[in-house]
Amino acid sequence: MKKILGIGGSPRKGGNSDILLKRLLKGAEEEGVSTEELQLREYQFQPCIGCERCRRDKRCTGLQDGMQLIYRKIREADGMVLLSPIYSYNVTALMKAFIDRLYSFYHFDDERPGHWHSQLEGQGRKAVIAVVGEQATREEGGMDLTLETMRRSVQALGYEVIDELPVLGIFHKGKVREYPQVLEHAEALGRRLASLL
Repeated sequence: MKKILGIGGSPRKGGNSDILLKRLLKGAEEEGVSTEELQLREYQFQPCIGCERCRRDKRCTGLQDGMQLIYRKIREADGMVLLSPIYSYNVTALMKAFIDRLYSFYHFDDERPGHWHSQLEGQGRKAVIAVVGEQATREEGGMDLTLETMRRSVQALGYEVIDELPVLGIFHKGKVREYPQVLEHAEALGRRLASLL
């Protein structure tokens, strides 16, 4: 059975990001795929320390922490939903640390800078990225930068980003529940992601 891993980067439990992630995964489940929600705040892991041991060992061996559990889940899933609120014009610190730790999926030629590739590419992996911000426009609060950070990161890993969900003008905890059209759109994106796997 195909599987989608939903990864939440919000440090706030039960907030708008969590609600949206659940709705995205609910939509995917309606298409008959298996889903798993993973909240980064529930894992203890450090940022990448740049030790470069993964270049030699072909996996992260420089840090033994919660990311070792997450790496396995990423490998096992066919699809990914990546969701972050905007913090200071970009992804949260949790999401940034997570993205940096995905460096261990890359293989590099000996000459640097030089050619590189991802262990996950060429496998038909697909993703949806979603971002929640309180500002009313994309230009005002970093929505485009946050989406680009997430998009480039998952594309470099070998995922096809099939769609994006920018949610603007929502801040107070749980407020997204008052926007049924946003929730319905999230479910539709989840169904679409599942149907394309």
